[in-house]
Amino acid sequence: MNSERVRIQKLVFGGQGLTELSSGKKAFVWGVLPGELVDIRIIKKRKDYVEAVAENIVEPSPERIMPSEENYLSTSPWQIMQYDAENKHKKEIISEIFGREHINLPDFKFIFIEHMFEYRNKMEFSFWGDDAGLHLALHRRGSHGKEIVNGSKLALPAVNNGAKAILSELNGCDIRAGSLKTVIVRSSQSGKVASSLFVKTEDFPTLNLPDGIGGLNVWYSNPKSPASVMTKLLYSLGDDMVSDTLLGKDFVYNCDSFFQVNLPIFNEVLSTIKEYIIDGQVIDMYGGVGSIGVSVANAPTIIEINETATSMAKLNTKNTNARVINTSSERALEYIEPENILIVDPPRAGLHGLIAKRILENPPKQIVYLSCNPSTQARDITLLKEKYDISFFEGYNFFPRTPHIETLAILQRKTI
Repeated sequence: MNSERVRIQKLVFGGQGLTELSSGKKAFVWGVLPGELVDIRIIKKRKDYVEAVAENIVEPSPERIMPSEENYLSTSPWQIMQYDAENKHKKEIISEIFGREHINLPDFKFIFIEHMFEYRNKMEFSFWGDDAGLHLALHRRGSHGKEIVNGSKLALPAVNNGAKAILSELNGCDIRAGSLKTVIVRSSQSGKVASSLFVKTEDFPTLNLPDGIGGLNVWYSNPKSPASVMTKLLYSLGDDMVSDTLLGKDFVYNCDSFFQVNLPIFNEVLSTIKEYIIDGQVIDMYGGVGSIGVSVANAPTIIEINETATSMAKLNTKNTNARVINTSSERALEYIEPENILIVDPPRAGLHGLIAKRILENPPKQIVYLSCNPSTQARDITLLKEKYDISFFEGYNFFPRTPHIETLAILQRKTI
């Protein structure tokens, strides 16, 4: 049986609603809210659970609202709930995650901004082709299919306009969807747009730089990989460098380097870190272009594995006493020392095991841990709790209308 009527118990980290089928198997359902009675359709079967989507809302939650986009499930599945409810559920999910690890969090705030839409300074679109030509597209959640879109309500207007300008140029050159992978478009707060186009053929024709686009990189991307990997740079048009200001300091970056996508709330995070960070040598272990370390410290050491990001970090630390080192964090363990302050903003997988081991052997006096995955952050803090106490904790709604959550934990070394 691929359909069933169920009552939704709660929302879980990742954004789905949890319920139980008549068979006793757990089901994770997209497009539902706690307490709702819904008809669901199973889309994936696993050994211990299934994934499903809502087909019909029989008894809607009082928190439910009409989504702002027809294709909301592709990018922002929580458009279906009131914003206050979204922030409430995200805070509850954080508490539940840390509770499972038996971590007693201090009473914490969940910080959000009023702008639910038009906050993303970066988007990645796929393509769809038909008799009418090329269209922007997004992957349909829970399937391998795509949905035609006209941009995203989460994105800054300049990002959507930039994507449409590139689409227009591709259509004008009669480019077929089969030769394209994706396009990444990002914009500074001032509106300068840079983009990277990922294509599947090395003999891709030379485009004109579309109006409104400051710079465009065209990358050949290995067709065997579904990801937008930068296999070979075919050519560049214009200037792909953009700049933004954080806590009064200017940062440059390009389309292919990591930079936070919601800058107003990122500024809030940086202000908090700067307030709580103690004196000492700051080591920014997943430093990127230097946005955290340079914003909160006078002479940080920035560790970054990506060569492009490292080159951006060197530009951002010019005329300062900062050091930039191009290596992986796990190869820079010698910088984890008791007299230092450690800043970590790791990928979703959390801290590398070698880093956690080194911290326990040579515990820095303070760790500033910003995380895009509270589950791995809670796991890491559990590993470190014999040496550290949580002196400050806060949650953030970096990505309104989506299930994504960011958390900041400041860990203070225990006194013996």
